[in-house]
Amino acid sequence: MLDELQTRLRHHFKNLALLEEAITHRSYLNEHANYPYHHNERLEFLGDAVLGFIASDFIYKRFPTMPEGRMTRLRAWLVRTETLAGFARQIDLGGMIRMAKGEEDTGGRDRQTLLCNGFEAIIGAIYLDSGLTAARDFIMPFLEQGLFETLAADKDKDPKSLFQEWIQALYNITPSYHTLAALGTEHDRMYAVELRVGTIGVGWGTAHNKQIAEQDAATQALVYARMGSLFVGATSDIPDRVSDLPLPQ
Repeated sequence: MLDELQTRLRHHFKNLALLEEAITHRSYLNEHANYPYHHNERLEFLGDAVLGFIASDFIYKRFPTMPEGRMTRLRAWLVRTETLAGFARQIDLGGMIRMAKGEEDTGGRDRQTLLCNGFEAIIGAIYLDSGLTAARDFIMPFLEQGLFETLAADKDKDPKSLFQEWIQALYNITPSYHTLAALGTEHDRMYAVELRVGTIGVGWGTAHNKQIAEQDAATQALVYARMGSLFVGATSDIPDRVSDLPLPQ
């Protein structure tokens, strides 16, 4: 069982006792008086602190202009019980945790708090076994995924801000907006704007106001991104020539 779990964790322990402790729920000791390992609550405490630091460092470096309040809110979503329980389910941690039969019979293997605590205990165990770099290597794929999903579901941001945060989370690239056309008179001008990730156009918008056109371009790009076709479907719909743009009347 431990070999399989270590494969899922992508970490092989030097000290297997740490892993044994990390997957031991307090209730298990009530039924196994001679069990040689402790329960995982101390490792959970340590793992929570390690996770908080790594998540903070990740967000701080990934978003160099993000204000403190926004960083705090993102971190809170990344380390909340529901998010960590989801990470634990991805590695089927619930199936590996040692717990009392009564705990299991009442749904303990899929209980969010138990899964979250177990996941944090695993982080603490990896940190003690091999240090901060190993803990970061284990956590980062989950944080990358969690950040992507958190930003994708965020409804309170305007499309430009949301798309920028989202694409930075995925590729660490800042998108750019390019005016393709500014047609009409000074008092009745229509702007056509293309949103690019690197050199690739991923959305476009038109409006009498350049800022609104940029928001429209970001809105379209978000639609493609949520469909999983940001670089596939979007580019095929962006006109090659400015004259092809369906400008509003």
